[in-house]
Amino acid sequence: MDYKDILFSKQDMTKSDDIPLSLQINATKGIIIRDMKASILERFLKYVQIDTQSDEDSETYPSTQKQFNLARLLEKELNELRLENVEVDQYGYVTATLRSNIDKEVPVIGFLAHMDTAPDMSGENVKPQIFENYNGKNIIINKDLDVCLSVKEFPELKNYKGQTIITASGETLLGADDKAGIAEIMTAMEHLVKNLHIEHGTIKVAFTPDEEIGKGVDNFDVKKFGADYAYTVDGGPIGELEYENFNAASATVKIQGRNIHPGYAKGKMINSILVATELNEMLPVGQRPELTTGYEGFSHIVKFNGTVENSEIKYIIRDHDRVKFENKKTLIQDIVALINKKYNQEVAKLELKDQYYNMKEKVEPVIYIVEQAKQAMIEVGVQADVKPIRGGTDGARLSYMGLPCPNIFTGGHNYHGKYEFIPLESMEKAVQVILKIIEKSVK
Repeated sequence: MDYKDILFSKQDMTKSDDIPLSLQINATKGIIIRDMKASILERFLKYVQIDTQSDEDSETYPSTQKQFNLARLLEKELNELRLENVEVDQYGYVTATLRSNIDKEVPVIGFLAHMDTAPDMSGENVKPQIFENYNGKNIIINKDLDVCLSVKEFPELKNYKGQTIITASGETLLGADDKAGIAEIMTAMEHLVKNLHIEHGTIKVAFTPDEEIGKGVDNFDVKKFGADYAYTVDGGPIGELEYENFNAASATVKIQGRNIHPGYAKGKMINSILVATELNEMLPVGQRPELTTGYEGFSHIVKFNGTVENSEIKYIIRDHDRVKFENKKTLIQDIVALINKKYNQEVAKLELKDQYYNMKEKVEPVIYIVEQAKQAMIEVGVQADVKPIRGGTDGARLSYMGLPCPNIFTGGHNYHGKYEFIPLESMEKAVQVILKIIEKSVK
């Protein structure tokens, strides 16, 4: 689908409390005026319609070959912008260089975003919808499916009255995480290429696969990338600036039961479903994600499959504090040991794996890169919201690989589901922040 074929919703500000579903084409003879906002929008709409969902059960890298479809498109566009050293490698990493146009030495800055979308909800056949001049009331995303962005449930919507809101169709996620970041970085590079008077040092860009399944930089060559420091453009609402993230681990518990005919099961049956339930109930209720915020960590059950004979539970374990993180891991180990002691045999087996660590330790020695981003936001009229990520980014692992890498906003909300939305104006501000960071780095 081309940009000019995307449909726009014009709001009737007088007849209804909800945005009408009537759509009309917003293009004049197919001609696109390439100002910054139009460039962001065209790129974003194009990218989100390419299915790049990653697969956590895959053993390949990248986990899905369809991620190469976006990688090849980005390779083509980077070459059209005449960036140098444009490459898509065997792992799906897209990298390119914008050469410095000044004589003095300044730091080499990298900007990264990830191409994949989350396995949580389908990213196939994404149909973006555009709601112009948002009126501050409920947005009907899909009338037939009763999918509504309610101001009561999502009060942050009121912050974007008068702006352009982009959603999917209510049947898929949108993919702003992180195709918004890709569109913003690409638009910033386009702006620098077309405005040669803007001074800048060498800029490195990279687009990675499989971030959503925690494998985004498994094969990333930091030395080859060649940046002194970098920013992931993978945050949420406008103003977010993050250099603290969770320490993260995954835990899989496999439970071997004993299935006996229920009529003759007394003293013999071990129902693995009940054992799994028993184990889960030993974890602190108050440390569930729906009951935590800020710096509070959690143990989160994300998947359960079970029969009487066999069950499997998967958890993710998170905490900003390294000591508390280790304590959470120890707790689940102790619970598994207690279960096995109770049944006097190894009915439960635990697979515990660290995923990433809090980047704060690696970023604080170069905290000026956070201050630089904060000041860039202020100078383009964005109120910086410096806070810990209740999650992780490629930047967390990159920071431990020798590339300090804070995270800046894309503008998106409600990632990984059908209620995902992003204001176009927030995306425009993200581009301005990227450009301002580059500008400030040469002064």
